[in-house]
Amino acid sequence: MNNVFRRRHDDHKPRKQRKGMYLLPSMFTAGNMFLGFWAILQSLQGSAAEPKYFDHAALAIGFAVVFDGLDGTIARMTNTVSDFGKELDSLADVITFGVAPAVLAWMWGFHELPLFYNSPELLARVRQIGTLCSFLFLVAGAARLARFNIQLNPQPMNPGRPGRKYFVGMPIPAGAGCLAAVIHFWLGAPLSSWWMSAVWCGFIAFCGFLMVSTWRFWSSKNIDWKSRQSFRYLLLLCAIFAGIFFFSRYVLIAIAISYMISGMLTRLTFTLHRSSAPRAPQQSPEVE
Repeated sequence: MNNVFRRRHDDHKPRKQRKGMYLLPSMFTAGNMFLGFWAILQSLQGSAAEPKYFDHAALAIGFAVVFDGLDGTIARMTNTVSDFGKELDSLADVITFGVAPAVLAWMWGFHELPLFYNSPELLARVRQIGTLCSFLFLVAGAARLARFNIQLNPQPMNPGRPGRKYFVGMPIPAGAGCLAAVIHFWLGAPLSSWWMSAVWCGFIAFCGFLMVSTWRFWSSKNIDWKSRQSFRYLLLLCAIFAGIFFFSRYVLIAIAISYMISGMLTRLTFTLHRSSAPRAPQQSPEVE
């Protein structure tokens, strides 16, 4: 009789642990959302006199990228992937990697511009263009998330390298990380010339284009952390984190630009490979 009650007690115990495990990825998602909210608050406090707030906002977005990667990795490792977690992660990404970087990009690149050529109208026009570019980045990020959520296979196989998975379009955390890395490289000091704002506007628009494009970007989800080779990836991550700790300005912007270039090179390689591939000869129609 005691064995029967003991078995029933043991059957219920792992289920309680299982339900508790589902909260662990959601906690990282909530942390991701808080960092995005805090980045928005820091962006609104930034100015040319106090550029540290812009830098704090950029760093918050950078930490949020780490949190966003951890929640998915933990969910896959613990087999606690759920529809609720996916939807919550998407909503958090819209805030942290859509709204927060768009607000930061506008405040840092356009709001603090001084009056040039003694023309308030020209300054207002430049700010309007910056508003449009920042909004387009937000729309592109939201569209990228929507496309990712409805795709049956959001990580397609690369035709040139079977077995290796890629993202279709640059992920929204990477797009936000690119903007944050540039701002952190300047230590939050806002732009003060119209031509730099023009370059910044083009960079924002290009990041938005990469997110909605069909270009393939490397995905870390194909890394098997349970394999023997995972120790090499762990050493690489430790080296990257050490470099970020000591040389965050240079390491972060190098990672961001390298990731952007990798997608462009993948696209170029695929285009050249497709154009150089021999085409099947077309058969002429038979004449009766």
